[in-house]
Amino acid sequence: MLAIASLLIVLMMSLLVTRVAAMALMLTGMSQEVARFQARSAFTGVGFTTHEAEGVLVHPVRRRIIMLLMLLGNLGVGAVVATLMLSVMQTAESDLWWLKLLILVTGLFLLSVAANNRHLERHLNRVIAWGLRRWSNLQVRDYVALLQLQDGYAVSELLVEPNDWLAQKTLIELKLPREGVLVLGIKRAAGVFLGTPTAEMDVHAGDTLILYGPAERIEELDQRRRGKRGDVAHREAIEEHDEDVEEQEKIDERIEEQRKE
Repeated sequence: MLAIASLLIVLMMSLLVTRVAAMALMLTGMSQEVARFQARSAFTGVGFTTHEAEGVLVHPVRRRIIMLLMLLGNLGVGAVVATLMLSVMQTAESDLWWLKLLILVTGLFLLSVAANNRHLERHLNRVIAWGLRRWSNLQVRDYVALLQLQDGYAVSELLVEPNDWLAQKTLIELKLPREGVLVLGIKRAAGVFLGTPTAEMDVHAGDTLILYGPAERIEELDQRRRGKRGDVAHREAIEEHDEDVEEQEKIDERIEEQRKE
């Protein structure tokens, strides 16, 4: 039983490590899907050579994250294999092998459900992002040092998928500036980069958008899917941005009044 518990704990810690690493990569501007893929690839030692991997190699902060993941991955994978072999041997020798096997399968199922639960992932990402901003200087080294960004604003990449709310619309139809998000550039799937996108340009599945705006809003956009719920989320984002703009205008007016005094 101890071996099974140890295996489940090691697997849970491995999932948590890759989740933290993926969020750290996202704080350097990577889209969620690309960051997740690169984190899992480095942790498992698969070593896919993709276009996104080149973006990791040329970025000093991302490179350090991947190097740490490789080190932890070598330790973690070995521990999982050893613990799994011990679990199988102990289960086979036990009189209640069926009960231990049931516990193992149930534990693996619960871990799988937790790893793919969008609601849990969203809340866990917020906690991880807060922790990384609180106890690390990833964001300082990347955004603030290079672009002088603060107060939760960031420049980030977002990979558009077929079912995303963003897909198959023009920029003028998306009205992202109404949400407080600006499109700085579009990288087409074919490799063409559009550095000054116009309002009439279409957003296709497979495109990568270079966005500037609140980091939480960009993250929500990455999760937003097409359909009625996506349209409702868009309207709610516009209302939130209007409230933020109104608050900023009040602050600016107070500053102006203090200057006149």
